[in-house]
Amino acid sequence: MQPQLTNRVPEVTPSFWLIKLMAVTMGETAADYLAVNLGLGLTATTLLMSGVLIAALIWQFGQRRYVPHVYWAAVVLISIVGTLITDNLVDNFGVQLITTFWVFSAALAATFALWFLSERTLSIHEVFTARRESFYWLAILFTFALGTAAGDLVAEKFAMGYLATGILFGLIIASLSFGYFALKLDGLWAFWLCYIFTRPLGASFGDLLSQPKEYGGMGFGTIPTSLGFLTVIALTVVYLTLRPVPRAA
Repeated sequence: MQPQLTNRVPEVTPSFWLIKLMAVTMGETAADYLAVNLGLGLTATTLLMSGVLIAALIWQFGQRRYVPHVYWAAVVLISIVGTLITDNLVDNFGVQLITTFWVFSAALAATFALWFLSERTLSIHEVFTARRESFYWLAILFTFALGTAAGDLVAEKFAMGYLATGILFGLIIASLSFGYFALKLDGLWAFWLCYIFTRPLGASFGDLLSQPKEYGGMGFGTIPTSLGFLTVIALTVVYLTLRPVPRAA
């Protein structure tokens, strides 16, 4: 009898979306703290956090099943790095936000195309091998970079501000959820579209809480905001780790 293959990534549940939203919010505020408040700058921060992310992904790929604290540590770090990649392109290299939006859209589409051509599936419920997991994490990286570009484009280029931007993307996610539950929208594409749009949703509210009042924020600062969201993530991951796992019948 062949051993049963175990999915290496989590099922999509309310706790999944809660941690994901907290992770993207923290990714925005933590990136700002490291690059601006600590004075490391975008380049040094990107190199530092990319190194930490690589170590976390090596740890994740060493698992043969979904381990909550390992998986979500990688998500938090990839959220930070995805933010920094887009910020570097815009602030250090002068690439227009609209250009980064289309570049990362194309990169994500190419990732999905190669994933499907290689595996004949894009299912997030069948990430059994290292190759499928590689496509999964590459797609996630591009969703964070794309979401950062989309959020900044709306909030800054279109001058909607943090609150209005957050509400806009919240309504988009609500519409996709309605489409999935009521109109039978394909679950795979509903998942990835929501995954993309939770990035600007979380980042907008992260900026709203952390940025100074003169810039349209509430002035709580990056440290309290980041620690607050990190606490929610940690508590939820502890719950997922300690909860009883139902036995198969």
